[in-house]
Amino acid sequence: MRTGASVWAPWRGLLLAVLVAIPSFVASQFLLQVLPRPGFHVLNLALAVVFGLLFGWISIGLWISVAGALLSFVRWVRRAPARAPVIPLVASAGPARTAIVMPIFREDPARVCAGLEATWRSLAETGRSGDFDFFILSDTNDADAWVEEEVAWAALRMRLPGGARVFYRRRRSNIKRKSGNIADFCRRWGRGYRYMVVLDADSVMAGSTLVSLVEAMERNPRAGLIQTLPAAVGQNTLFGRIQQFASRLYGPVFAAGLEFWHVNAGHYWGHNAIIRVAPFVRHCALPRLPGRGAFGGEIMSHDFVEAALLRRAGWDVCLASSLPGSYEETPPTLLDELKRDRRWAQGNLQHARLVFARGLAAPHRVVFLSGIMSYVSSLLWLSFLALSSLEVVLHALVPPSYFPRAHMLFPVWPVWHPHWALMLFWFTLAVLFLPKVLSVALAIVNRRTREFGGVLRLLAGVVLESVLSALLAPVRMLFHTVFVLSVLAGRKTQWGPQARGDASTSWHQALRYHTGGTLLALLWGGAIYALSPAYFWWLAPVMGAWVMAIPVSVWISRVGPGVWARGLGLFVTPEERNPPPVLKRLAQLQTEGPPLVRLPLRGFLAAVVDPGVNALHCAFLRGRTVPAEGVGLARQQLVLNALKGGPRALSARERMRILMDRDTLVALHARVWALKGPRAGYWLDGLARPAPLPSRVSLKMSV
Repeated sequence: MRTGASVWAPWRGLLLAVLVAIPSFVASQFLLQVLPRPGFHVLNLALAVVFGLLFGWISIGLWISVAGALLSFVRWVRRAPARAPVIPLVASAGPARTAIVMPIFREDPARVCAGLEATWRSLAETGRSGDFDFFILSDTNDADAWVEEEVAWAALRMRLPGGARVFYRRRRSNIKRKSGNIADFCRRWGRGYRYMVVLDADSVMAGSTLVSLVEAMERNPRAGLIQTLPAAVGQNTLFGRIQQFASRLYGPVFAAGLEFWHVNAGHYWGHNAIIRVAPFVRHCALPRLPGRGAFGGEIMSHDFVEAALLRRAGWDVCLASSLPGSYEETPPTLLDELKRDRRWAQGNLQHARLVFARGLAAPHRVVFLSGIMSYVSSLLWLSFLALSSLEVVLHALVPPSYFPRAHMLFPVWPVWHPHWALMLFWFTLAVLFLPKVLSVALAIVNRRTREFGGVLRLLAGVVLESVLSALLAPVRMLFHTVFVLSVLAGRKTQWGPQARGDASTSWHQALRYHTGGTLLALLWGGAIYALSPAYFWWLAPVMGAWVMAIPVSVWISRVGPGVWARGLGLFVTPEERNPPPVLKRLAQLQTEGPPLVRLPLRGFLAAVVDPGVNALHCAFLRGRTVPAEGVGLARQQLVLNALKGGPRALSARERMRILMDRDTLVALHARVWALKGPRAGYWLDGLARPAPLPSRVSLKMSV
């Protein structure tokens, strides 16, 4: 990786534009010749325009992959004799303080702490752990989850050596979500660090990778951000394993292509990246977009915008596509992926207001447009199907006009060229699947097929993955179309926790989300079959995918088929064939169970009843203040209500009010232990004598 060594040149953008525009124009003109009905000129023109846009969109992916395959092959040839590492580790000129920050929102605290522990121990093996501080930045708004995070953090501190600097902080108000969480950290503690590495709750990074990123920033003083390519790991459901396999096989080639076309005006995906703190604070404050509805308010896909602002200020934004040791997890089911896409759809469509912002680099404008097109393309695809179906309906119901213009001596006969249509169809498929062919060819040339189970299993996996992708593409298209229309209608997306681990889709969930598409397919397909059985078979792949969506969505969400496929050697990845030490340690920590203090009560109840957890939680709260008379009375009334009705009588909001106020929590804790009779059972039944947390756990962290 040579960040800052080369600069983006306009010729790259012009070359890509030519490579995309000319074939798209030719394809749209070819479609006009294929369509048989000259009388429907406006409809044919609309079909050609939509098809040209779609063809251009898939062509972008093709040329990115072609460039990535060539760049990856050249790199392999150059480093093959010596097998040198991608980034050579050099002695640092001096310690660069680096913060590793992990924003979380109602995540599994055991998984969060296991990932951080695996990363810290891997970093300790490099001898550079003293240069890094770890921060868990919580935006959790659930009382039980909040307390569990604190207990998990305390247990993590007990497991790590005394010199480990791992902090926990929860914001009282989650303004601007993740971007606001990072901004709040930078305001409070950013001055103490030269760099920060942003992680997601499911991220894991090798210590050597973190050191390499810091060294790369030190060697390149104009580098403002370096994004790694996270490898997908840890999936057991069939859907997750197939996505993990596809991401691991095709992703590096595509990322290398992005690195070639964008150079120092690259991508930022919001995690597993290192950022120079000072310019980030100075230039990346995100404005609130004016207006109401989905296009106004907080910027949701903040990462793309932050990268564009850094580049506008003159800092390089680089993609280290070939740096290993960066890992993440993917959604385990199709519905979980679509829920994530719902948020991404609004965030990317918001960028329509930023495409022409002053001073942005051309590659970042392209990034904004690509993000918009990644969802609008679904609307275009559905529009193409609707327009072509309308043409079939008109052809069946409206008599042909052999003399479309007055005073014509000879009729104009409709001419249908089925071989032309087939040629266009196969050419389009070639553009779609050639990136996959290039990835497989590169794996064979680079002798990496053993990492995917061997040549035969690799090819079988690619074929099965392609079949499933073709089956799921129409389903994704329908959902993405709904998302786009919802955003255009002004509906905002709710921010919720992401599914992790081995989640599965129930039949009830599948029926709820896929029944509409199934009914649409039956009505649409039935009408077309009644009018034109020949054209129905052109629509059959799409309609069939919608009809089969319910059972397919359920089946691929199961762990059993995924384990069965792994037993056959299908959809395996290099990290499964030869797990790196950091992932081995993560798997060991997860197998041993969550490193939590063993308590008879959990969550909110533990904070109220258990003296150790109560003291831990109070240590994070603000100091005592003299409340106004009304505030004091409200606190007393809240304590009385809790004592009278027990924990079940408290609403979620009341539980949060208790946990956010030290005086109220201390008073309730004392009153609960003074209870006698039946009311004590609400809180204390079955409670063994609690053991306080070990004294060496520092409670002065991020108060």
